[in-house]
Amino acid sequence: MIYELRIYNCLPGRLPKLLERFQNHTLKIWDKHGIRQAGFWTTAIGPSNNDLTYLVAWNSMAEREAKWTAFQSDPDWLKARSESEADGPIIANVASSFLAPTAFSAVE
Repeated sequence: MIYELRIYNCLPGRLPKLLERFQNHTLKIWDKHGIRQAGFWTTAIGPSNNDLTYLVAWNSMAEREAKWTAFQSDPDWLKARSESEADGPIIANVASSFLAPTAFSAVE
């Protein structure tokens, strides 16, 4: 199992729009493509309260590439992204890391 850690740094005041997009659109599209989220967090205390942090669980990098590519080209996703950004961009920066659990991790 591989976990992808993604941190979206939103432009000031735009985090609510990103949260709405995930809740009302993105997760449904992920379900259609078999993308499994392992948790979402906003920053309560830390460097930026404009961040959304989440984990996606993948069986392999090959699975990630196939499913993420399909998601990124999905017409429903392209429409949802376009509509959510009609009044301007939401995200300033995205950071992505791939994490492999250690032998003593509580997750596999």
